[in-house]
Amino acid sequence: MRAAHIALTALLVAGLPAFALQEHEHGGGQEHQNHPPPTRGPAPYHGNDHQAAPDRGHGDEHGDQRRDFRDKPDHPNAPHVDGRVWVGHDTGRDDAHYHLDHPWEHGRWNGGFGPRHTWRLEGGDRDRFGFHGWFWRVAPWDAAYVDGWLWDSDNIVVYEDPDHPGWYLAYNTRLGTYVHVEYLG
Repeated sequence: MRAAHIALTALLVAGLPAFALQEHEHGGGQEHQNHPPPTRGPAPYHGNDHQAAPDRGHGDEHGDQRRDFRDKPDHPNAPHVDGRVWVGHDTGRDDAHYHLDHPWEHGRWNGGFGPRHTWRLEGGDRDRFGFHGWFWRVAPWDAAYVDGWLWDSDNIVVYEDPDHPGWYLAYNTRLGTYVHVEYLG
């Protein structure tokens, strides 16, 4: 009987690292989490929210103007969350940058939203990345804001986008920034 207890204990001890890795990959790990994820996603934009009109910066090859997201000197020049404020998420359904002809073309994602579901990126790039067998792409307009992402190890939290049909918001817990992402299945 004593040998059975020793064998069972050895199996449990050997299995703990694998269980910890699985828990981390499927939502719950805290590695690379320098910026706690927001408790909830942004509220729908109503056109007169607390934020002023976007500051315009330089234009791209199509004449579109990029804005400056630095709401404070030490904050990133990318969409980010400051407390409960989703800095940069202040456009409504008429924002042409986030228009999709076929919203949710690949189905709606139901893997879990908010800080209780932290997902580790498992490879790819801004055009196609994945975690836990689900695949996504970053909105073309937001592509410049993922240059610092670690596609094989960053943790993200997914939120629903209340204003842009077909898009979700992926919050990078290491950087404290977010981008619009489309679920690819």
